[in-house]
Amino acid sequence: QVQLVESGGGLVQAGGSLRLSCAASGRTFSSYAMGWFCQAPGKEREFVASISWSGGLTYHADSVKGRFTISRDNAKNTVYLQMNSLKPEDTAVYYCAASRLRLGVPGGSQKEYDYWGQGTQVTVSS
Repeated sequence: QVQLVESGGGLVQAGGSLRLSCAASGRTFSSYAMGWFCQAPGKEREFVASISWSGGLTYHADSVKGRFTISRDNAKNTVYLQMNSLKPEDTAVYYCAASRLRLGVPGGSQKEYDYWGQGTQVTVSS
C-alpha cells in the first residue's frame, strides 16, 4: 500500500507557473506508475497526465500538452507536475494517484489507479 500527499498548490495569476509535488510513503514507490487528475467545482474529475514506473513514458491530456509536464524522482519517492502558462480554466483541485500498472503508462481512466491523495487546490486568477 502507498500513501500520497500532494503539495504546491496555491493562487497564481494567469500566465504564471506552479509546480505540484506528490510525496509517497513506503519503499515501493518505484513499483507504481503515477498520474495527476484535476476536478473543478461542479465538474467530474479529469485526467491530466501520467508517467510510467521508470519515468521513461509519459502521457498528457491534450488540454495541457505543451504547458504541463509530469516527472518523477524515484530516489525521493516524489512525482511532480510542472504547470506553466496557467489559465483560469485550470482552476481545480489536483490529485495524484498511483497505479500498479507495470507495462506502459496508465491512461485517463480512474479505474486504472489504485491509490489517491487528498488533493491540492490550484486557483488561477484572470
